Amino acid sequence: MIKNLARLSSAARVQAPSSSISSSAAPAILARSFSASTRDSKSHKTYTTADVSAVSGVPHLLTDNDLSSKQLSDVIRMACKFKHQAKVLGKPSGAPLAGKTMALMFSKRSTRTRVATESAVTYLGGHAMFLGSQDIQLGVNESLLDTSKVVSSMVDGIMARVGAHSEIETLAKYSTVPIINALSDLYHPTQILADLMTLHELYTPKGSDPHSVSPTTTLKNLRMAWVGDGNNILHSLMLQLPKVGMHISMATPKGYEPNADILKQAQKNATDAGTEIGVFHDPKEALRGADIVVTDTWISMGQEEEKKQRIKAFAGYQLTTELITESGAQPDWKFLHCLPRKQEEVTDDVFYSPRSHVFQEAENRKWTILACINQLLVEKGF
Repeated sequence: MIKNLARLSSAARVQAPSSSISSSAAPAILARSFSASTRDSKSHKTYTTADVSAVSGVPHLLTDNDLSSKQLSDVIRMACKFKHQAKVLGKPSGAPLAGKTMALMFSKRSTRTRVATESAVTYLGGHAMFLGSQDIQLGVNESLLDTSKVVSSMVDGIMARVGAHSEIETLAKYSTVPIINALSDLYHPTQILADLMTLHELYTPKGSDPHSVSPTTTLKNLRMAWVGDGNNILHSLMLQLPKVGMHISMATPKGYEPNADILKQAQKNATDAGTEIGVFHDPKEALRGADIVVTDTWISMGQEEEKKQRIKAFAGYQLTTELITESGAQPDWKFLHCLPRKQEEVTDDVFYSPRSHVFQEAENRKWTILACINQLLVEKGF
């Protein structure tokens, strides 16, 4: 057998075609081929991230101005309907998201938003995949562009909690699936939806179901007083309240006013809706005539080093029953806070009183987020 193989090998060498390339000629041809390839590559364009095409036609919820007055009202009513269906009637959702996954990309800690989103996705029959700062680092180990393209190729929706608002804009620019802003430094749209849902429930006439009445009817001409920092919660309130016919008066310390561009847009929204926006530095001015009193943390995540400075700047801004009543708020005023709450912002006699609806407000994060997910992933848009 070995001899036969040797003879076959020898014969193959003898019978090699005469037209075969000689070993001495091959290097020259290969060199010419490589040289040509090198010359061609020099004429090729150098590509950068600027050449990556943006994705169009995908519905998102990034800012409060993404919703019209009707869309806002519809989302609130849908959230009320889901809550009634689940808690009163005990009906399942029908699992419209069965087999689908929603990524929760959170670069900041969260309690209410995470629990609300995971339970909402589960109720709709889908799977919620939590990706915290220790799982993925947005824009650190991988660019936002790359993260958006990779993650959106594998899931059906993304709930993103970021730092700078530009981060969620970049994620949305390249995402092939809907993105919901779970918080950025400029906006917190899902929080304000929960606030408005809570107020809608509180002001719905007895004998009526909230999902059968429009918030533009129940909330029209109510006045909200904001006492605190000019932060993302205030930005979202300013933009949303005019759409349901509400007025807002705000008091912030000097140097802690809301973003000027967002305030300008909010004032336009108010003018179009025929509502009022009052801007003050004295809490008593903002509280006068208020139906609803709202505040938030003075020291957000990432501002811990400013704590001493901020505590000093916000002296006199702590909400107490005495301050609110003496400032001339309506006799039946109500209190909201998005949580977590600190003692320096509001005292126990307000926070734990019957006037406070903060825990109902917290629960409604689930139902409003659920309504948004349903609109974007099931109904394919608002």
